[in-house]
This record gives sequence, C-alpha cells and structure tokens, in this order.
Amino acid sequence: MFDLVIRGGRLVDGSGAPERVADVAVAGGIVAEVGRGLGPGRREIGADGLLVTPGFVDIHTHYDAQATWDRQLTPSAWHGVTTAVFGNCGVGFAPVSRGAEGYLINLMEGVEDIPEAVLAKGIEFRWQSFEDYLDVLAEMPRTMDVAAQVPHGALRFHVMGERGADHAAVPTAAEIVRMGALLERALRAGALGFTTSRTIKHRARDGRPTPGLSAGEAELLGLAAAMRRAGAGVLEVNSDFAEGDFELLCDAARTAGRPLSLLLVQVDSAPDRWREILHKIEQARSMGVGATAQVGSRPIGVLMGLECSMQPFAKHPDWLALQNLTPGGRLARLLGEPELRRRLVFEHRHEPHAQWAWKALERGFELTDELDYEPPPGQAIAVRAERAGQDRFALALELMLARGGSGLILHPFENYCAGDLDVVRQMLVHPFTVCGVADAGAHVGIICDASSPTSLLAHWARDRRRGPRLPLEFLVRKQTRDTALHYGLGDRGLLAPGYRADFNVIDFKRLRLGRPELAYDLPAGGRRLVQKAIGYRHTFVAGEETWTDGEATSALPGRLLRGARPGPARAAAQ
Repeated sequence: MFDLVIRGGRLVDGSGAPERVADVAVAGGIVAEVGRGLGPGRREIGADGLLVTPGFVDIHTHYDAQATWDRQLTPSAWHGVTTAVFGNCGVGFAPVSRGAEGYLINLMEGVEDIPEAVLAKGIEFRWQSFEDYLDVLAEMPRTMDVAAQVPHGALRFHVMGERGADHAAVPTAAEIVRMGALLERALRAGALGFTTSRTIKHRARDGRPTPGLSAGEAELLGLAAAMRRAGAGVLEVNSDFAEGDFELLCDAARTAGRPLSLLLVQVDSAPDRWREILHKIEQARSMGVGATAQVGSRPIGVLMGLECSMQPFAKHPDWLALQNLTPGGRLARLLGEPELRRRLVFEHRHEPHAQWAWKALERGFELTDELDYEPPPGQAIAVRAERAGQDRFALALELMLARGGSGLILHPFENYCAGDLDVVRQMLVHPFTVCGVADAGAHVGIICDASSPTSLLAHWARDRRRGPRLPLEFLVRKQTRDTALHYGLGDRGLLAPGYRADFNVIDFKRLRLGRPELAYDLPAGGRRLVQKAIGYRHTFVAGEETWTDGEATSALPGRLLRGARPGPARAAAQ
C-alpha cells in the first residue's frame, strides 16, 4: 500500500510533456508510481479537474537571515515553492569574524532593503565559518527545503577586513589563496554555489558599492580555481555587463568548469542589451561554457504606498515630520489636514527625490483588485491625471490614501520599456534561460515578487490579453525541472517514479493573487510586503502535506540541501 495517492489529477509533470490525467502514488517521500488505476493509499486525495505539478524551485531568494528564524518561509510557501536557494548577489552572513556582523548587516540592508533593526534582532550569529552557518541552518526543520551559496561580500570582508569592503582594494596573492581555501571548504560542506555582484545598483546602507563590483581577473580566477578543486557549485552573478565583464565571467566559469548563472533584465538606458547578452550566452555555450540567464516573468518594479520604502513623498519634509507617529496616526493627520496634503503635493517639487517621483509616475499604475502586471500605458498615473486636468502628485496621493491608506502604485522600471511584456516573453522562451530574479525575502518595503510562480502560471497560461500566451506545460517546466537542474538538484522538479515527492495540487481555474499588503511581523516589528494566493489546494514536501488551502499544517519536512542532489535511482535507494 502506498503512503499517499493523488487520484485523477491533470498532471503537468515538469518535463514539458503534454498534460494528461493520471494518479500519483507516493511512498517514503518519493514518487513511487504515476499512471491510471494505481493501487490503494493510506491517504487518498481526489484531484478531478485539479492541476498537479511538481513543487516550484526558486533559485533566486534572499532568505539568508529569515531562514534562521522562520520555519515557514513565507511569502514563498504560499506560492507553491518547495525548494528555495539563497545567498545570491554576493550578500549574506557567512563567513563572519566576531565584530564584523555589523558590516554584513549594513551591506544586506543597502543591497536588499531588509532593515538593520530586523536583521540585528533576528540573527543570532551562532557561527563564524560558512560550514557552521550550514550547520545552524540544518538544525531547523521547515515547510520547504533550503540551500545556501557563498557570498563574495562576506568572504572578501572576512579575509581582507575593512579593505574588503572597498571594491577598488586589490587582495594580495595570499588573500586570494585564503579566500579560495575557504570557498573550497564551503563547497565541500554543501554550499550550492559562489555569488557576486558587479552592478552599481548594489550599495551598502552607508553608500559604499558592493565589495565585488570591480573584482579583477586574479581574484575571480583564483576563486574559480577553488570551485574547480571542489568540483561543485554554480557561479551566480548580478552584473551591469560593462565592457569586458561578460568575457571575464566566462573565463572564470571556464576555469571553474562550473555553470555560470547571470541575471538578465531589460533596462531603459540600454533597452537592447538583453538581446546582446543572450547572443553572447549562445556563443559561450557553443564554446563549452555552461552560461544561462536568470529572467523574470513580469516587470521588475517597485510598489509605492504611504508606508512603503519608496513613494513620491518619502523624503518630503512634511512627511519626515510625521515619522514619530504610528501608521494610523499618519493616516489620521493626512485625512484630517487638507493643508498638509496641499504642502505634500505642491511644495518641494524641485528636490531630487520629487523629480524622480514626478518621472516615475509617467510609468506608474494603480494596483487594482485585478492586479494587472501588464498595464497599458494609457493607465499611467501621469496620463490619467492629465486627462482629468489633475496634478499627478495629487492623484498619486489620492490613490495611496484609498483603502484606508493601503492603496498601492506599481512602478515597473525594468522589463517594461515598451509598455508591455513582449520582451519578457522573448526572454522566457529562450532555450538558455531559467526563471529567477524574484528576490523572495528581499526588498521587503518595495516589492513582493516572491509571488512570481503564481503570476507566471496565471498570467502567461490563462489571463494575458495584450499578446500571445505560453503553454502551461512549458511554464511549469520552466519553474520546476529547469530551475532544479540549473543547480544540480537532479532529484526534484519532475513527477516521475524515483523523484522526490514535492508537488502542488492547484485549482487552476481559481488560481489568482491577493493584493499585496503590509505586515508588521518581522523581528523588531519590522514591516514587509506580503502577498497571498488563492487556488493552492495542497502543497506536499517529501510526501508530507505542508499547506492546505493557504493554511500551514503542522508538518515540517523541509531540510537543508548540501550540494547537488542525486538523480532518481540513488534518491530511491536512500
């Protein structure tokens, strides 16, 4: 008898094969059989008309801190994610020397918008080496599996001290050797990769660029040699692709003999660069470099609201004067004082932040209950205001004051140059891309893109109106098998005999996102944007049900993954 049988679901198994009606039987946390009329199970779930998919594998998260205190890892757990990889973009919390914790917190706060108070309160720092950090992660059972990567920023600071925080500082040969030795040890202990950042967008809270911004050939190749010695890991990079950067990264990946994972978005300043990078990836792969681009499934944007980190009046003197009040107190003042609202709208317009906001509202859209992540340009706040003979700042304030002060404006600043998602579609269908860049756990005051797996399926397979859709089977594979294999996780992402029994049972007709909301549930009462979903009937990890209709069960089968996972034959024997 099987432990569990899912009966008669619409199986989309992660391989890209056409949907079919089938049963899925589970034994010992592994998929035992897939087919029709399978034998009995100790528990059976009727899935007629429901979608059955592998659990989603999110390879680009920033749960480095949250994973040390949170067993559920929301919001990702609400969106069918059963495996999360963090340590991306060169930021994280190990290795760390005693007394250096403050810099790593400062770096994470600046790069990933996670407040210092939250990190200082939430992280106990019961480790120094990366191996010890993995051991701490391994102590806590969770609703999903997690895996960590070695961040360049932490590694550099640990070895070079304060010099390591200066991206222009060149490490000595001895320091490169020591960094390599520590990286090799971490990879052998189970780190899934080594990550770095080479983008000017990333700065510590104190304004300093990320430590790896201009790391030179000797440093990168020295670290790549350590990856080769370990025979493990993915080289993950967030880059602006300055001249020569791509070639240097390919040299590093070639030296390492390991896959290269590059974040790719469309930017207004160079709207066709993404095409150039994909072409370079094609050339690199033809020469044996395993380069792949991580791409998004919707615009890269920020949410602007009264209590968000970014909004048109965030640096206005009259708004700053309200910061000692509670959110409710600020709202009461705004609603009760027309003169305050007038000053916010019409005074201090020529300061840099106001000028940025004025421009942002030309591509800023009200986030309504329909949650349209592909809004037409004619619905932009600036266009609506001009049409109504209204000031755009006045309209923005009015929209944010709606819903008891919880109104939101979406400002898509990347992947949206032409005002639609056709570029994103082209990125998604490219054979050398995988789903990534959702940044779950990060930028907690301005985004909630942890919900991307849900919008990937709902928008692209069912709801898109402004262009071609994509097959459901393709989309599921893109977020399951493709992402799993990208990190060598060969035991998951596919619903077939011998594979790990991580899967979702989804009411696809009802699948939709809830509105993003602010929650004050982080350590030290920190706020974050969260977004739930409707339609996930059951989520299973290793054959144990972790979520039912959006509510957590008591099961915590998730564990720390150490290194690449075996394929189904070995998995079945373990």
